[in-house]
Amino acid sequence: MLVRIVKLHFKEENIAAFKELFKNTAEKIQGFEGCRHLEGYQDKGNPRIFFTYSHWDNEEALEAYRHSPFFKSVWSRTKVLFDGKPMVWSLDKLDMEEH
Repeated sequence: MLVRIVKLHFKEENIAAFKELFKNTAEKIQGFEGCRHLEGYQDKGNPRIFFTYSHWDNEEALEAYRHSPFFKSVWSRTKVLFDGKPMVWSLDKLDMEEH
């Protein structure tokens, strides 16, 4: 499983627009083949900062989504709202059972 965390920084006047966009697209993103989980978070200390947190079967599933027409449409509507470059992490979840 691949965990993807994206940190997004928005202009203050675009916060409501991003929240609406996320609300309207999250279910479709979760329905994309290989996506197992999706959540969005807003920073308590700085309401202009958001995080998306998603689980993917593997890197290939994430890349298939990232190259889809749906992602390109959502990303083009999201990036115009930014007030800074997004930060992205792709992670492997640690197995707490391993020693």
